Amino acid sequence: MKKGRVTIIDIARELRIAPSTVSRALKDHPALKKETKDAVRALAKKLDYQPNLLALNLLQKKSNTIGVIVPEITSHFFSAIITGIQDVIGDSEYNIMICLSNESYEEEAVIIKKLLKIQVDGVLVSPTSETKNFDHFRTLQKNDIPVVVFDRDCPGLEADKVLVDDYAGAFQAVEYLIKSGCTKIAHLGGPLNLSTTKHRLQGYLDALENADIPIREEYIEHVPGFSHDDGLKPAERLLKLGDLPDAIFAMNDNIAISAMHIARKMALKIPDDISIVGFDDEPHSSYFRPSLSTVWQPVYSLGMLSARIILHRLNDEVPQKNFRQEVFKPELVIRASSKECTSKINDKIEL
Repeated sequence: MKKGRVTIIDIARELRIAPSTVSRALKDHPALKKETKDAVRALAKKLDYQPNLLALNLLQKKSNTIGVIVPEITSHFFSAIITGIQDVIGDSEYNIMICLSNESYEEEAVIIKKLLKIQVDGVLVSPTSETKNFDHFRTLQKNDIPVVVFDRDCPGLEADKVLVDDYAGAFQAVEYLIKSGCTKIAHLGGPLNLSTTKHRLQGYLDALENADIPIREEYIEHVPGFSHDDGLKPAERLLKLGDLPDAIFAMNDNIAISAMHIARKMALKIPDDISIVGFDDEPHSSYFRPSLSTVWQPVYSLGMLSARIILHRLNDEVPQKNFRQEVFKPELVIRASSKECTSKINDKIEL
């Protein structure tokens, strides 16, 4: 027999029967004799025959593949989400294809076109920080490919969504800083186009307003990205103001750690001179000195629920007309980078 991948034709030639008979035998067709089915199965096992799922999927007009589009994969945040997705999808008939948009709308649009060409069955997506137009997601839906948006919202897009209550997390973080005695609280926000940026900014603003603390525009800086480097210059601008803030609420932990780095360079004591609170509760945040106060969000659960929703869409013969919007509640984690609250509050506050 020839070397290489074994096919149904190879088995049929070896047993001197028709390829269609081999196919039916492997499917345990009741019309075939037991002896024929046993002979086909025995030879298939001996030759390590593997069915060509690609050809089968083409016949069935499905790929058994779910596309997962994320802005990046190096952070704990998105890697934990992907792990949650894989742990659910792995028990199903579907495979996942992970695609990186690199925070680029153009790359995201190209990925969608490629996923359409290979006929993916569904798409899970966390949009880029540049994405303002959602027509490429609507194109998927027009081709009967369900879309689940997670982490970052797409306002106006009708689709299943799995999000985190960023507003509530930000409000509680700033409220805690106020209760700890801080009155000059600055904010290091994310890229302005993102829904997460807008919601966290609004939570910050409303917490100040609720406490009758004036909002100062010079205390609000927005970072261009989410890495440590992205936070250095904006943090430096805040900490070089004539009227120094006594606290900083940062868009995420990386940016908060950048602020801690600049504060140390300027010989500021944390939290005596300035309190700093982040968002995400990255695993390394508890190992810094001082350890970082932050807002924890259930990223693994976010991935799992997103995967369950897409599987429900794919396995439901009559898809629901009403889209689901699930919102997880985050938790405030108090560590050493913020002053103790003047009122009694638990170390972990559930919103």
